[in-house]
Amino acid sequence: MSCPDCFGGHVHQGTPRGEVASLHGLQVYTTKPPNDVPYRGIIIIVPDAFGWEFVNSRILADNYAEKGKYLVYLPEFMKGHAAPVNMMSSTKELLKTRGLATWLMKPYYLVSTMTKVLPFKYYNTFEASWPLVRDFFKSVRENEGAELPIYGAGFCWGGKHIVNLAAGVDTASNRKPLLDAGFTGHPSALEIPSNIEKIRIPVSFALGDKDMVLKPPQIEHIKQVFASASGAGKGEVVVYAGAGHGFCVRADLVQDDANKQADEAEDQALAWFEKY
Repeated sequence: MSCPDCFGGHVHQGTPRGEVASLHGLQVYTTKPPNDVPYRGIIIIVPDAFGWEFVNSRILADNYAEKGKYLVYLPEFMKGHAAPVNMMSSTKELLKTRGLATWLMKPYYLVSTMTKVLPFKYYNTFEASWPLVRDFFKSVRENEGAELPIYGAGFCWGGKHIVNLAAGVDTASNRKPLLDAGFTGHPSALEIPSNIEKIRIPVSFALGDKDMVLKPPQIEHIKQVFASASGAGKGEVVVYAGAGHGFCVRADLVQDDANKQADEAEDQALAWFEKY
């Protein structure tokens, strides 16, 4: 999670239409198909560094619910320690390279950025968050999702959790796997290829060829694992030309290409869930 793009990007305009409720010990943003349309399954989102309250993630949850006819949960897995959204502006300023004033202000923006990055990294290690994520999926499988398919969508920070769930090691008390299929957009902190080789439940990857976290050689490793005899049928990789880290959730929607790629990644996830 040391890549600047993990904490940069754009805030989207819109008003989430879901509700916040307590579920299995966590606060959860919950959204359903509009007009009381029956839902066909459950999607649980494990978000990026900006957490469950980030408007972009809530709008994405609404889109999944409306377009795919799913019940969607976006839980608070970070215990109040998500990266603040205003961090995007300081990260953007830190990455600028033109003008004397820009260079004179870099120490200020560096300090501003680090005072927000370090608490996030300290409180949200994989070891600390994994039990919360696993137990929430388990509780949903044993209750709301006992007779429904459960899908997981993870972005950046949340991507590794989906890949770990897809190893299929943990099951619910009803002996069912914790998810039926997974999707991850620009995941971070993966160990390549070992994490990919452990996948047993199908996962779809949406990756950008300009990603600073998963670079082209690592993307090729993932493709090779899925193309091997042992990995066949366990995943797919879709690479978006020109896309960088964060494009699924934090793309600049004013730019046509970025808008198109974010929409295509959204459709990619829904098509993958439909397949399973």
